[in-house]
Amino acid sequence: MERPAWAPRSIDITVPSVSRMYDYYLGGSHNFEVDREAARKAMEFMPGLPKVMQANRAFMRRAVRFAVAEGVTQFLDIGSGIPTFGNVHEVAQAADPEARVMYVDHDPVAVAHSKVVLEGNDRTGILAADLRKPQEILGSDEVGQLIDLNRPVALLLVAILHFVEEADDPYGAVAELSEALAPGSMLVLTHAAYEGIPLPPERAEGAVDVYRDMRNPLIMRTREEIARFFEGYDMVEPGLVPMPRWRPDTAPEDEDPYAFSGLAGVGRTA
Repeated sequence: MERPAWAPRSIDITVPSVSRMYDYYLGGSHNFEVDREAARKAMEFMPGLPKVMQANRAFMRRAVRFAVAEGVTQFLDIGSGIPTFGNVHEVAQAADPEARVMYVDHDPVAVAHSKVVLEGNDRTGILAADLRKPQEILGSDEVGQLIDLNRPVALLLVAILHFVEEADDPYGAVAELSEALAPGSMLVLTHAAYEGIPLPPERAEGAVDVYRDMRNPLIMRTREEIARFFEGYDMVEPGLVPMPRWRPDTAPEDEDPYAFSGLAGVGRTA
């Protein structure tokens, strides 16, 4: 398999990547045949996966615009993935040119491509780090130079926590990150769940198995389990809801049924 110029030499391009599969679902070009093959296999069980990802991105953009409107102009996006059109910095800086965005991802392709996209933008950065190690993020020079933790920050954990197993203590990681944020900060979160999927759970389980076979287990938590991530936050209306129902720009009834798979919410500290 020929290695594209944008692919770091350090990555194994014969193994599928969650972030590159996500890029494929969104119609991006920074993915390999191994990623497309895994994504197509998952879509055999859940053909609407691209619609789920599109709804996820649309929610993120609405949440970012909401945060800026509420006076929060610093964003820490962990698990940011491969930059695509309408990414966090584009949305935030369109609303407020002074907005600052720190992307964090542990995927080498996502980090490498982010550096190219963000070159010349001194209000946006990328850090190679892992959500499971909050202090490596909070104590990094990159975050320290760009984000003022003494002022409100919007912490974005969009489509990432369902890839963190219980053994890696996702609740502890979120709590540690949240405790470092100033009053008035926000948590913006989406999470996969069987709730809302227009398929029998046993059918959707086939797609989950594809990720498990990749050694990137997809953890389908319940509404109650997802709500626990918001401990210490006051939920912003309408609360924890299917993605198209969070402050929609258009009638949710017009959305594809698959767009209602999983849950989304925004919380704010006092």
